[in-house]
Amino acid sequence: MNNNRFHLAFPVHDLELSKDFYIKVLSCKLGRESNKWADFNLYGHQLVAHLSPEDCNNHKLNIVDGDQIPSFHFGLILEWDEWEKLYKSLKSIKMKFLINPKIRFQNQSGEQGTFFIKDPSGNVIEFKSFKDFNCIFTKQEIKNV
Repeated sequence: MNNNRFHLAFPVHDLELSKDFYIKVLSCKLGRESNKWADFNLYGHQLVAHLSPEDCNNHKLNIVDGDQIPSFHFGLILEWDEWEKLYKSLKSIKMKFLINPKIRFQNQSGEQGTFFIKDPSGNVIEFKSFKDFNCIFTKQEIKNV
């Protein structure tokens, strides 16, 4: 059994607002916490929100497949049914999507569903899924992206 987990620490400008978002919106479980940081369980991976308002700022954008993608973002690759379930859940609470759910590279080996949201501190989170998980790291020539 592989117990490897991803860990990501990131800045937030309001810890209580961030806890509310990650727990209520993304259904994360709260782990350890202090008055300066909080751990969250996101599908078995550890996110740590650090109270650091001065580090919360906008990042540069890159054009990818016609969308302006923040150069700094993080996210998770979900099974297709989990991706759809999360999208529907967020839509039901009228979440504002930074980039609406869409299918990229349709009918190609890297076909994927993707959408982007922002947390209350402006951190950009991408959720994606691949039709074929074996294609996550497959090299291919991508045109017009």
